[in-house]
Formats: sequence, C-alpha cells, structure tokens
Amino acid sequence: MKKSIFFIIISISFLLPKTGEAQLNEDKLGAWYMYFFNTTFKESPWGIQGDIQVRNWNLGGDLEQLLLRGGLTFKPQSADIKFTLGYGNVTTGAYGTDNSTTTENRIYQEALFPVQLGNRVYTKHRFRLEQRFVENLDFRTRYRYNLFINIPLNKVVMDKNTIYLASYNELFINGQRNIGNGNTVEIFDRNRFYIAMGYIIKKGLNLQLGVMNQTTDNWSKNQFQISFHHTF
Repeated sequence: MKKSIFFIIISISFLLPKTGEAQLNEDKLGAWYMYFFNTTFKESPWGIQGDIQVRNWNLGGDLEQLLLRGGLTFKPQSADIKFTLGYGNVTTGAYGTDNSTTTENRIYQEALFPVQLGNRVYTKHRFRLEQRFVENLDFRTRYRYNLFINIPLNKVVMDKNTIYLASYNELFINGQRNIGNGNTVEIFDRNRFYIAMGYIIKKGLNLQLGVMNQTTDNWSKNQFQISFHHTF
C-alpha cells in the first residue's frame, strides 16, 4: 500500500507546473470539472451515456471549453462490448483576456470493451471516430484511441469504499490536414496522459481527483481534474 501511494505521488509530481514562459502559459495549471453518466433501459441492451465538462485554461474563469455530449448505446448480449452513436456540442474559448469563442458540432461513434488482467488490473479500450463541424472551417474527421487502467489499492474488487489508482492515455489523429480558410493541421492532433486517485462512494458513483497532461503539436499543458462517474 505504501509503495502504491509513493508511486502515485512521484507520477503526479512529473505533471506539476515547471518554470518558464510561453505565449500560451504552459506552466499555469488548468482545471477540468466533469460529470459522466451512463444508464441502460431496464433489462434491454439499449441505453444512454454522456458527459458535461467545463474546462479552464486556469483553475477557473478563463474558459478553454464547455463540452456537452450524449449518445445512444447498444450492448449485445453475446459480447462484452458497448457501441455508442452520439452528438456533442463544444464551445471553445481563447486563451487569456480574449473572450471570443468558437462553436463545434460533433457526431461520434465509439466501441468500448473491458479486459481484466489478473485479479487487480481493470482495463478498458475505447475506439472513437468523430465527424467535426467547426465554425468557419471545413468538415473534418478525427480518430481516437484510449486505454483506461484502474487498479484497486485497498481491495481486490472495484466495489463500495474502494480506493483505486486511475490512469489513461488517449491518442488523437486527424483525418485531414487542410481544414479550410488556408488553415492546416498536423496528422497528430494531441495526446492526453492522466493519473488520479479514485474512490467508489457507492455502487455506480465514483469520484476521481488527478492531473492530466495534454500535448499538441504546438504546446503541452497540465490540467487538474475532478470527475464524477455515475452509472444508474
């Protein structure tokens, strides 16, 4: 247990702000506040899931993004996999004192399946395809792969009162380079690495506190994250 806590502290310390200056202040810790929900329609294979996220360039007040997302899910009885067809609305703010925003409408499809390794390592693999309609830019697509890992620390199973280590790494790849109005992007869009402590408050309700490092082709920045994960 002591070794696990030591590993968590050391890992998070690598993500904390460093000294230096940039046009976008990469050393200022941002913050993401998030609520994820997931439910099924009684005993059917159908359900819904989604999330509400308020993302800030700082700890609060300088809006990076407001993301509202939800989708219809289907989980076949013959396989441990969940498919989602969803829609997202994203309002993106400029960094600093500029109050301008950009609106994006997004359609997405994803497949999510779990793989347990041994008795204590719970992983999930998520593949997501996005169709993006960004204000004043051309239609574009994006491919995403996320590997989630949860490791319970004070118990073997993930149930009530479990404290666990949560981590993920997500890679984003752009489907097009030319995005309109003379603008181009790289094939590599961004990567997100996250590490956190989680606590299962009760069945279907988890709380996570952690730090995520987001690296794009132009900048790298750390975000403190608070997230609630609600299954009902």
